[in-house]
Order: sequence, then C-alpha cells, then structure tokens
Amino acid sequence: MLTSMKQLVAFMKIKQISVDKLSNTMRMYGETNFHFERLKLIDIEEATNNLDRAFEAKLEAFHSLYDLTKPDFNYFDHADTALLILIRNAIHHRDHDLFISWNKEMLINGGLEKKNGAEFLLVSNRVCNRPPVMEYYYKLEDILYRIDESRRSPFIENRMKPNQRKALLEKLTVQLKFNDMINYSKYKKYPENQIYINLIPIFTSAVVKVFTELKSKGLEFTGDDAKAYEEAFTNELNVDYSVIDYKPLRFWLEAL
Repeated sequence: MLTSMKQLVAFMKIKQISVDKLSNTMRMYGETNFHFERLKLIDIEEATNNLDRAFEAKLEAFHSLYDLTKPDFNYFDHADTALLILIRNAIHHRDHDLFISWNKEMLINGGLEKKNGAEFLLVSNRVCNRPPVMEYYYKLEDILYRIDESRRSPFIENRMKPNQRKALLEKLTVQLKFNDMINYSKYKKYPENQIYINLIPIFTSAVVKVFTELKSKGLEFTGDDAKAYEEAFTNELNVDYSVIDYKPLRFWLEAL
C-alpha cells in the first residue's frame, strides 16, 4: 500500500512537471511572437523559423501531456485537442510537405511572388468574444489531406484507422465548423489552397479543456509558468466556435 501511494504521488508530480513544461512553451511562444516583427526587419528567415519552432515546441509539450494524462481526459472526444495531436504527429513524423506555416510559405518560400495578386482567406475564431491577440496559420486543406479519404491524398494519416479518421473528420465538421468555413470559401470563390486557419484559438481552447479537467481531478499547478497560466486557462479564457471571422487578404508586389 505504501509503495502504491508513493507511486501515485510520483506520477502526480510527473504530471505537474508536464503541465509546467507546456506552460513554459506557451510563454516562450508568446515572447517569440512579441519579437517577431522587430526581428523580421533584421533577419526574416530567423524570425520565421524561431516562431515556427516555438509553435512546434508547444505541440510537442501538449503531446507529452497527452501521453501522461490519457486516463484523465479523453482527448479524442474533442475536436480541438484531437486536432493538435493530429498536427503534432504530422509534423513530428514528417512524411509529407504539409503544415508549412503562412509565414514560411509567404516570406521564405516565395509565396508572395508566386501568388502575386491572389486573395487569401484567413479564418479565425474569437477568444473571449474578441479577435485573438496572436495569429499562427496553417492551410486548412492540409488538415483535410490527413484525414479525409475522399480526397485521395497520398498524405493520409496511416497511423489512424479509417474509422478513427472518419470520426475525427466528423468532429472537426461539427465542433470546429469546418464545413461552414469550406462553404463560405466556395460561396466567395476562394480556391481551397488559399484558405488558412488560425491555430491559436484552437490551441487555447484545447489547453483550457485539459487544464480545467486536470485541476478538477486534484492536480495542483506548480512551477512559475504553470501558476501564471492556471487562472487564465481554468477560469477566464473561452473560445466560441460558432463565431468565425473571415479576413480577406490580397497583396500586390510592385514590378521592379
């Protein structure tokens, strides 16, 4: 009995460390995002890569917490938490050229030049009924290429069973309103590869769900970063997926 109790205490401490690690990566992403515009003027590639690696670090930390707390919270019952795991796995195992950030595609890979004159559609949800403070975009099409078998994508997520992919696609359609986004873009005649979705509200919503559930089950937030984020992510922040903001963005490069 004593050994069992010690094991429970030790496992709780491991969870606390994982929560603090995720909180730490969220803080570091916020700091990297804050310096992005300034650094972009000095070294655009470094600024872009720093932000990409900071976001990927958040995904890795979220997945580590998932590995530890699967018995406490069913991540695949919720579209937002499941989507983060899907994207993390796609980037971690990298057997495709999907999930290139908007910044990387436009600022480093020549997207501005290749798509000169094209209009993009940036899609985002609101955090606490307001537009999010931060933005980080992936192509909506890339998500669908991983799980929608009807697209006959060579990049389908083969680590998931067909019924699991179908179930996740249904959750994204219902809970995150992906069909609304696709129907709106079709109505406005946007090519699907020019629709980008902001992952920050989705990440926020996912962390709110997980942190709130873990706290309700007795997990104590320890560490400076975890304590700093505890109140916001268990009692303040919320994301309403029924409200979708669509932001058209067109750019023209002047001929030299």
